[in-house]
Amino acid sequence: MRENEGKSREKEMDSCGGREALVVCSDRSMSVGITVWDMVCGDQLLHIPTCAASPRGLLCLREQFLVASQIHRHGSIGGGAIFVWPLNKPQSPLRNYPMEAIGPVSCSKDGVYVVGGAPSGNSYIWEVADGRLLRTWHGHQKSLTSLAFSEDDSLLISGSDDGMIRVWSMISLLDIADCGRFPSLFHSLLEHTSSITGLLSISGSSSPVLVSSSLDGTCKVWDLVRGRLLRSRVFPAAITAIVLDPGKQLLFCGSTDGRVFVTMLYTGPAGDPFDVPEDQPVVLNGHNGSITALAFCRSGLVSASTDCTACLWDFANGVIIRRFNHPKGAITNMVVIPKSSLLSVTNHQRFSNQFRVSLLDKYPQPGNSSMGMITLLPSSCSHRVHLPTTGFQSAVSLNQQILDLEQERTPGAIQMKLETSIENRMWAARMTKHVMEMNKHLQSRLLDLMQNRLLLSADSTTPKKRKKPMIESSRIQEEEEKSQLPS
Repeated sequence: MRENEGKSREKEMDSCGGREALVVCSDRSMSVGITVWDMVCGDQLLHIPTCAASPRGLLCLREQFLVASQIHRHGSIGGGAIFVWPLNKPQSPLRNYPMEAIGPVSCSKDGVYVVGGAPSGNSYIWEVADGRLLRTWHGHQKSLTSLAFSEDDSLLISGSDDGMIRVWSMISLLDIADCGRFPSLFHSLLEHTSSITGLLSISGSSSPVLVSSSLDGTCKVWDLVRGRLLRSRVFPAAITAIVLDPGKQLLFCGSTDGRVFVTMLYTGPAGDPFDVPEDQPVVLNGHNGSITALAFCRSGLVSASTDCTACLWDFANGVIIRRFNHPKGAITNMVVIPKSSLLSVTNHQRFSNQFRVSLLDKYPQPGNSSMGMITLLPSSCSHRVHLPTTGFQSAVSLNQQILDLEQERTPGAIQMKLETSIENRMWAARMTKHVMEMNKHLQSRLLDLMQNRLLLSADSTTPKKRKKPMIESSRIQEEEEKSQLPS
């Protein structure tokens, strides 16, 4: 009976396109690769060879690509490597070789930017569509361990091995005219005393909120706009991974001893008169090694561990629904993707969901090439014939080719001008969006500051107003007593 119910549930999920897949990898060896399982039945769907990702070094880009920064062994020679695999067709990865080894990676919600952090403390930000390295900067003194974007992509948050968290404005990072300078630092958060292991950004009641975890055994909640610590929760073990439930009410914290702590997330200030006392966290026991990753899917919570297993939980009842065994090595990275991402797409879908990923630049492009990298067309092309891409060149060679083509007045020159104009407008639209979002945050911050000043001024003037009647009444009493005295 239960088997029939399970099969009917699988068919129902397949028909509505809601079925998901679990993607895991290890940092043990490049030969271990990436394993993809069906979340419902547990069957292995795919194995991608040649991958050993760094901790927090695996992500899914626009539900179409897997991106993984490859582990850099101590003492090995050479720079880093970032591999990109398209999910809907089997082929060799797009191999990118940045200047140095990259550890954690993150991407903006719209998939436009990818950011990587290095053991040296350097950060790199690329534009995905054309692979341009937009900026590199030395943001930390110690190795970067975690990266995340704010919920609206207006801020980049980085955490390092010494417990420091820094918040950067994306407007400053993407400012081409200011690319030679150190980007403006929005906040520097210094309350943690050990390595940062998780960063989550959510929308709070009044302003964005950041949740951070660390090996110091604490999770902290921050006001992301003001840079102020709101709450700190201490756990009996070092915290290695965090995730929020879909309702943003429960915080799940994985630890070094294999336990997962479940606690309510309070985003108000600790001194709030309506403060709720800290509850005792619920504990999920099911792993024999350190928790390395936590994620949520339609079926519940998923945890991964160094004990070579991943578990799907019914966390409400504290039981494991399914255990995925990975005998090839400890699981260090995990993401949940729609199973439909693995299916081949039709020509219509491919046209409607075009998303281009290019090789990532190893070095920043010169300042005069800031207008973008687009596909060049041969001078003999016709507007009736669609030719394949011939390569990418800098804006200097692009402008020169346009001038050469204009002398012959060919259709290729007109098409290239059109593509250049579209590229410039897209860049301007993205920058405008970031500026508008930042303006909203700044306006809310200014309003809060004005309210605080008004409250302070009201508090300072209130006692003085109360004292005047007391002084006047005492004077009246003295005059009455003098009048009553015999002359």
